[in-house]
Parts: sequence; structure tokens; C-alpha cells
Amino acid sequence: MLCGENRSSEKHGKRNTFLEERTKNQEKEFQFVIHNLKFVIIEIKQMKKYRIGQIVPSSNITMETEIPAIFRARETILPERFTFHSSRMRMKKVTKEELEAMDSMSLKCALELSDAHVDVMGYACLVAIMSMGRGYHCVSEVNLHQETIANGFPTPIVTSAGALINGLNVLGAKTISVITPYMRPLTDMVVDYIEHQGFKVKESIALEIPDNLEVAAQNPMKLLDIYKQLNLTGVDVLVASACVQMPSLEAIDKIEQEIGIPVTSAAVCTTYEMMKKIGIKAQSTIGGSLLNGKY
Repeated sequence: MLCGENRSSEKHGKRNTFLEERTKNQEKEFQFVIHNLKFVIIEIKQMKKYRIGQIVPSSNITMETEIPAIFRARETILPERFTFHSSRMRMKKVTKEELEAMDSMSLKCALELSDAHVDVMGYACLVAIMSMGRGYHCVSEVNLHQETIANGFPTPIVTSAGALINGLNVLGAKTISVITPYMRPLTDMVVDYIEHQGFKVKESIALEIPDNLEVAAQNPMKLLDIYKQLNLTGVDVLVASACVQMPSLEAIDKIEQEIGIPVTSAAVCTTYEMMKKIGIKAQSTIGGSLLNGKY
């Protein structure tokens, strides 16, 4: 063999080795891409979208801000995504007469939201339900659910009244204190309703605001001072707002840190119950102990 042929053979051998190594590296890179792509596909599949329906008093402007805020905060830590859809019942003044008239419109609202095939419906007026008599949340939930069945799209129903009762049970509460924006007679009715469900209400604060838009205009951070009017000795849970129209979300975690017991609201409990009804983890980055992921 000539010297030139020997050098040529060595050159070809090195080139083949280089090609083999490059091919192996490309195969590893391809496998890495495929491995990561599988996780991306799984994550996309897990990012299911849910339609959240709300039956809302016409003058309520808080339920459509606080509940979506809790769900949006959840989206920062968990994959599911949400859209929000409302139907309204006419009500301006928080009186027993207007509340009863408004409640009669709830079936129409359920029918409209059923047309949109929402995944869950929340009846967003605690005092309207409670004004209809002890335990009425059970009756209302059945009636609204039957309306969705008749419309061909059975939908889980949550009432803020029933959600508050359930949230208190989940938190293991026996004795509570509550803050409401209602006039004293309506507040006493709410207290009676809650106590009929098996809880002791140690104290209640009635802010006595009859106009529903004025209720929505309250600064939630004022609750940091208002709650201090209560003697919380022996209290298991503080309900910072027993009204889905009175803003409280910004204050809940701060009050909870100050007093060292669970703090919740009608809106937080309603959101918790909605998450449970659609079968997802009831957790968010805001909303107090009920939404910390332990329940």
C-alpha cells in the first residue's frame, strides 16, 4: 500500500468516526425534544377550560370581580382555565320584599346559563336565599338543577347560602362571628339561618347599608378595623363578609394573619364549592384557609 493510500484511509476513518458521533448526538437531542414534547402535550391536555356561570342580582358588581379574581389567582399555580358568564335578576334595594321578588327570577337565569352550557352555576345572593326561610338553599338548588335538566344540559348548582354553610363545616367551625352590610333585621335573619344549620353565632356586626351599590362601594380594607369590634375568644371562624356584594377578598388573608383563625366570606365559600362541583382541586393563592389546598 502506498503512503498516500494509508493517509487517505486514516482520513476516511476519522471522518466516519466524526459522523457516527454527530449522529449519536443528534439522536440524543431528538430524544430530549421528544421527551419534553410529551410533557408539553400532557400540560396542554390538562389545561381544560371551564365555563363558570353566575346568577347575579342586577345591582351586584362584586361577585363578578371577586370570584374571577380567585379563579385567576388559581391559574398561576394550576393548569385549568376559566371563562365567566352571568345572567341577572332585578334588585336595587336590599329589602325582604325586593329579595323575594328577585328570587322568583332565578329560574329564568338558570335557563339562560344552561343555554351556554356552563359547567357550574352559582346563585350569587346569600340573603335572597336566606330570606325565603330556613334551609331554603336546598330547595333552591333542586329547583335550579331541575331547570337545567329540563333544558337538556344538567348542571351542578351552588348557592352562596349553601356554600357558606358547607364552607363552615369544611373548616370544622362550631362557633363563628359574622360581619354583614345588612340592616339589623336582615342580619338577625341571617344569624338565625346559620344557627339553624347547627352553628353558634357568638356575635354579628350589621353595617346597615340598604342600597346595594353602596354595599359594593365599601372599602374592603376597612374590615381590618371593623372586625376589632368583635370579641373573638372561643370563635373558630370569622366570616368577614356574609354578603357576596360586600368586598372583602383583599382583607381576608391579612385578617387571618392577625387573628390566627380561619377567615372566610360568602364569595370565598362559593368559589370553593364551585371548584368542588366541577371536580378540580379547591385551591388558590388568595382567599384564606379554605382555599389553601388542604380541603
